[in-house]
Amino acid sequence: MIRKADSSRPGASSSNPMRTHLSGQLRTIRQQRGWTLRDVSERTGLAISTLSKVEHDQMSLTYDKLVQLAHGLEIGFAELFAPPEHPTMVTARRSVTKNGDGVMQRTANYEYRYLCTELADKRMVPIVTRIRSHTIAEFGPLVSHAGEEFIYVLEGAIHVHTVFYEPVLLRAGDSIYLDSTMGHAYLASGDREAVVLAVCSSDEPNFDKRLQAIIDSRGEAEAATSRQARMDPGPAADGQGAGRKRGLTGTKWSADGVGRRRASKPRVGNDGASDKSRP
Repeated sequence: MIRKADSSRPGASSSNPMRTHLSGQLRTIRQQRGWTLRDVSERTGLAISTLSKVEHDQMSLTYDKLVQLAHGLEIGFAELFAPPEHPTMVTARRSVTKNGDGVMQRTANYEYRYLCTELADKRMVPIVTRIRSHTIAEFGPLVSHAGEEFIYVLEGAIHVHTVFYEPVLLRAGDSIYLDSTMGHAYLASGDREAVVLAVCSSDEPNFDKRLQAIIDSRGEAEAATSRQARMDPGPAADGQGAGRKRGLTGTKWSADGVGRRRASKPRVGNDGASDKSRP
């Protein structure tokens, strides 16, 4: 008569996933820490032969022995049965950007130079950014996007404005790390522009493309506002739109749009002397 193998006995031919996970996890932990079976035995109080059979998927342990093993390995009980981690695949990706190279993108507030652009679907997006705006009124609404970012000041100084914190001044050599979903703005301090290295990161797929699209959209909105400001110079001087006054003293804009400077005639008094000749 042929007897079925008893999976509860040491050396049984059949196995189960939980025991297999325990086998692989014990071996992985021991090898990562550079321990021998004797080292594990001394830490857990379990016999070397028992540990060897567990590693070779030839033996299961009772609950109290599992607790004893986890305690000796200084890990949680559930970690004994965690699936073994697959080694990370080496992509060997590399990108070099020479000085002055990169993809340029300009808005009213910033001038961006994207680095390492030939790599697709990057987790980090490195950008050298020239900061032009000096005030919040000039900058406009704070911006926000997915992920986190790191800023390192290369030239000049900047004020960092965020929703939840007071503005902070950063000079060359200073840096900041912040949550990009929080509204933020970088403003140049003083009368000079500033240059920073920005590294933005996110788990979103194609984050670099999404980030450029957000900046493009912002740039288009800024351009539209600027065009509207040029088309609407102010109220008409005479109420009928024939001539529009500018903030330039002595200059009026005629209906044909050509500016003419009109010299006012000197007023003449009763004695025939002009105002200009009077003391």
